[in-house]
Amino acid sequence: MKQSRRLTSTRISAGVPALGLLLAIGCIALALFFFTASPVGAVLFTTTTPTQENLWAPVNLAKPTASQTATSLPTETLAPAPAIPMITETPISFTMQIVENAPVLEQPQPPAPVINTSGKYILVDISEQHLYAYENNNLVFSFIASTGINNATRVGTFAVQTKLDNAYGATWNIWMPNWLGIYYSGSLENGIHALPILPNGATLWEGFLGRPVSYGCVVLGTAESKLLYDWAEMGTPVQIQW
Repeated sequence: MKQSRRLTSTRISAGVPALGLLLAIGCIALALFFFTASPVGAVLFTTTTPTQENLWAPVNLAKPTASQTATSLPTETLAPAPAIPMITETPISFTMQIVENAPVLEQPQPPAPVINTSGKYILVDISEQHLYAYENNNLVFSFIASTGINNATRVGTFAVQTKLDNAYGATWNIWMPNWLGIYYSGSLENGIHALPILPNGATLWEGFLGRPVSYGCVVLGTAESKLLYDWAEMGTPVQIQW
């Protein structure tokens, strides 16, 4: 009887510490439960993952498009070759006068022919646009000439009937140096002379000798006409042919 009580007492004394330990653990667990449920515990025991602040945002940008404007390349334009100036004429009244203010020549009929005794002779060939001067059947001069446009120079046998150092054409306002008148066409006298001089001093038809350009006269170069003028005499025969 005494022995069983001792055993029981020993079991009770041995279970007291175990029971106390269980009670202590339970109290601690209960305390932790209520602590974590509180705001302070939530802050302390909440695990957060640090994140980086977003400093960008999506933006819809218009896609650039390449545009190209075709530019035509400059093209070189070749200037056309200069055309030969056309000489136009209107068959109207034509008067001449001597430089020394002599009366205007308007003779409907040629003067009396002068008999040539010098053996001099002038030949104008329209097809060749050339003038030849002979003396005693010997060639003295051979000059390039220009006759009238539209067959305005008459063919035939004539003679030098007028000599003027410088004749004036009032209709065209031109001067005709070294004038050798050879025949009349109506009231107009045609002759052999140098390239005409315009009022501004320019030379008319310069560079066009050798082709028909005149109003009916036979035109020579300035130097050539001076040689012929000094050589020819009144009454020197002039033959114009094709």
